[in-house]
Amino acid sequence: MKYIFEVHIRDGYTAEDYADAWVRASELIQQAPGARGTELHRKIDDPATLIAIAHWDSKQSRDAMEAQPAPRVKEIIRSAAPFCEIRVIGEFKEPEWVVMPPGPQDA
Repeated sequence: MKYIFEVHIRDGYTAEDYADAWVRASELIQQAPGARGTELHRKIDDPATLIAIAHWDSKQSRDAMEAQPAPRVKEIIRSAAPFCEIRVIGEFKEPEWVVMPPGPQDA
C-alpha cells in the first residue's frame, strides 16, 4: 500500500531543511516490519511543495508502526514541525491495473 501526503514548506525554510529530517526519520521507519521504502518529490515550479510517498506491505504494517513509533522518530518529526504543514492525501492499495507505454520491443 501507499501512504501519500503533501508537505508545504513554511516561509523562511527550504525543502532541504525538511528533507534532512525526512531522511533521518525514514531511515529509522524503514526498519519497521513491512516498510518498503519512501520517496520525496518536489513540485515542478513550486519548490515549497513536496509530495511524500511511503510504501508498505500492508495498511496493518503501517498502522502498527504508527501505533508505537520509535521515540527517536517522534523527536525528529517534532523537530521538523516548524518547517512545514502536512496534509494527508490518503492511503492507497497497490494498483489494480497499470498502463505502460509500449517499449521499443513492442513497436
